[in-house]
Amino acid sequence: MNKFADRIKAMNAMYKLPMHDTPSLPTHPIVRLSKFKKTLMDEVHEIDEIASIHDPVDRIVAIADLLGDVVVYCRSEALKYGIPLEEVLNIIMDSNESKLGSDGKPIYNTEGKFLKGPDYWKPEPKIKDLILSLGSVGTGNWE
Repeated sequence: MNKFADRIKAMNAMYKLPMHDTPSLPTHPIVRLSKFKKTLMDEVHEIDEIASIHDPVDRIVAIADLLGDVVVYCRSEALKYGIPLEEVLNIIMDSNESKLGSDGKPIYNTEGKFLKGPDYWKPEPKIKDLILSLGSVGTGNWE
């Protein structure tokens, strides 16, 4: 079986969706983001339907389908922008792990909220370095 990213690439090709190998912005990025937001919001609204499902198996199947659809949409969208999503996710996970305390354990406040540890670092600078390492950000006439 193909890797998930390869299957997304094949899907984008089949449906004639934009694909970029390097970071790229559409001519009107806010328009593109608005369309993506609508797609995600349609999925979010499915949660209301899931709430009305009473059978536990049917409910967990609906939840799995919802989460899978969101991941597929996000991975496809990343391909449109030429964003190496798996690498970005690794940076974000490394950042999340940096939130742990010096003893390697989560830190909580009195209300149970997870706090950032002393070695925490924000992921955005490393994501920026990744994007810059891929070359200049292109622009194009795609939506």
